Amino acid sequence: MRFPAVERTPAGEFRLRLSGEERRLLRELPGSLRSLLDDEPRDPSLRRLFPPAYEADEDAEAEYRALVRDELLEGRRAALATLERTAESEVLAEEELHAWLGALNDLRLVLGTRLGVTEETYVEELDPADPRAHELAVYGYLTWLQDELVSAAADVFPSP
Repeated sequence: MRFPAVERTPAGEFRLRLSGEERRLLRELPGSLRSLLDDEPRDPSLRRLFPPAYEADEDAEAEYRALVRDELLEGRRAALATLERTAESEVLAEEELHAWLGALNDLRLVLGTRLGVTEETYVEELDPADPRAHELAVYGYLTWLQDELVSAAADVFPSP
């Protein structure tokens, strides 16, 4: 019997059952995305993180970005920092779990955009000869972990 990777405790925290390799990956990935956010804010793979609000109106779009972009960036950076800082934790508080969800979602969106992931990508078994095999495996892992987090967050214990 396999235990879930993330499980809500009766105290309302979240127990993590992750391997050392998984934890290492979760410590390293945030730095890659943070570098991209810091160095190349106009990188096309970031479009999914900052979709335009007013595609047909450049002035309105520029005004919108001036109002919200810094706040969105800071929120993303904070979520990535929480993931990085707590990757070795055995237990997460609820706010840390929500930060993990945000960071994993951002990592998946950027990686999926760069890899051209579609619904058909995982219809067949992953080909180890595919030059994208490692990155697709990471994407698949992040998707699975995000699902584990969502399932744990939805699991509510009855009040004593």
